[in-house]
Amino acid sequence: MSDGFLVVDKAGGMTSHDVVAVGRKALGTKKVGHAGTLDPMATGILVLGFGNGTRLLQYITEGDKSYLATIVLGVSTVTDDKEGEVLASTNASFVSEDDIKKCLSVMIGTIAQRPSSVSAVKVGGERAYDRVRAGEKFELDARQITITQLDILDIRPLGATTEVDIEVTCSAGTFIRAIARDLGEELAVGGHLSALRRTRVAGFTEKDAVSFDDLKAQKFVSLDLVEVARVTFMPRELTLAEVQELSFGRPLTENGNTVINAAISPDNRLIALLKDEGGKAKPIAVFAAAN
Repeated sequence: MSDGFLVVDKAGGMTSHDVVAVGRKALGTKKVGHAGTLDPMATGILVLGFGNGTRLLQYITEGDKSYLATIVLGVSTVTDDKEGEVLASTNASFVSEDDIKKCLSVMIGTIAQRPSSVSAVKVGGERAYDRVRAGEKFELDARQITITQLDILDIRPLGATTEVDIEVTCSAGTFIRAIARDLGEELAVGGHLSALRRTRVAGFTEKDAVSFDDLKAQKFVSLDLVEVARVTFMPRELTLAEVQELSFGRPLTENGNTVINAAISPDNRLIALLKDEGGKAKPIAVFAAAN
């Protein structure tokens, strides 16, 4: 298969680029990308697109995501996670479960969140983490994100610190590390993330994933481009005449909706992505020509 997707369960201690590099070798192509970076500490779902699949990654990245995470209250770090230098330690034994629940509950909904300074966000054309590593100190501007689910799974007092396990479903651009940081700041004890696992990216879940070891051993079955397009977008089944029109670069009759449609041929090929504009359904990306 020259075009498609592969869902990998990333192990801890490796970068997303490490997974892509192995994916290129396993898939036999340099044209491989991923939908949403995972920090080296994090594990879980990393969606790889290859061939024409890379052209759909931007839409998958924009989908919502789900995570399992553990927050440690009582210790703040430079990176807002366990891999960073400790900035301060504060006795968090006095923090009550009610206080934790109250502070997390106000984060549900559409809120302004300030990304961690040690992130891949670009500042003046440079990655924020590169500027921090060069010794610069700054705070990124807050951005609007949406958290639709923030459930507390467990709260464990551990002497001077307290661990909080949470499950989060959120929009693209949400930083789970920032949830840990902001909870610690609101409780005046500091906080950081000690564990993070991504369990879902858009329509991709853990059941779709192969292990990193199986990726290296090339023991996997990739996902077909057209089938992923069917679940990522609203499908539009084309007639042969419509396939021909698109091959000439002509728009089709409008879809009558505001979402992107996956235009699929009678022989089950992804022909294009269509979007209504000016009363017509116009191609915003073309994948295959008429036979």
